[in-house]
Amino acid sequence: MARPRKPLLSTDRIVAAASALVDAEGLSAVSTRRLAAELGVSGPSLYNHFRTKDEILEAVADATSAQVDLSMFDADDRRDWRTSLHDWALAYRSVLTRHPNIVPVLAQGPGRRPAGLRLADAVFGEMVAAGWPPAQATRIGALMRYFIMGSALGSFARGFVDDEAAYDPADYPHLGQAHLLAERQQEIDEGAFETGLRALLDGLLLQYEALDDQPHPSNSALPKGS
Repeated sequence: MARPRKPLLSTDRIVAAASALVDAEGLSAVSTRRLAAELGVSGPSLYNHFRTKDEILEAVADATSAQVDLSMFDADDRRDWRTSLHDWALAYRSVLTRHPNIVPVLAQGPGRRPAGLRLADAVFGEMVAAGWPPAQATRIGALMRYFIMGSALGSFARGFVDDEAAYDPADYPHLGQAHLLAERQQEIDEGAFETGLRALLDGLLLQYEALDDQPHPSNSALPKGS
């Protein structure tokens, strides 16, 4: 009986294996030797697809960016720019919270990564189409990236221990319930992100309404393609 054939080594297989390693153990877990062992191949065979560990991590980062929903920026989508930014920010953070260990690579910027560049292009294009000056559209893209990635780098709620004795009221009179934060991590962290996001977008809306010679409704935005 013939032996079952091993799946052919491919870029996608390498990236999937590397992504799983990063998710489970962090960036330092990735090496050509470790990946070769995970894939059941010889180390040198990986070099037909990637020359260095950094190239592999760049590919993992781009595969992560490719998971972010960008449909709200489509030309035929009827959401205004503020709603599009809001929905995209939630979608982006959702991806990053599933893959937090790759965030330090993503935070370096898109570089030459195709999915990362498509993401940046979509946000910038949405802002310019809505009437934002290009320079301000660039700043908004940067601001959103800082906010979203920063929220994915750590958990506020998980930063408090669940030991009530750690919060002596003599020293911390306002932290009597802090030991309960960790068990409500998702609720608190998601609520904090939503609160900050709405405050950020409300502030941008005030700036948008103050733009000189910009015809648009006072409480909305120009639709896409206008």
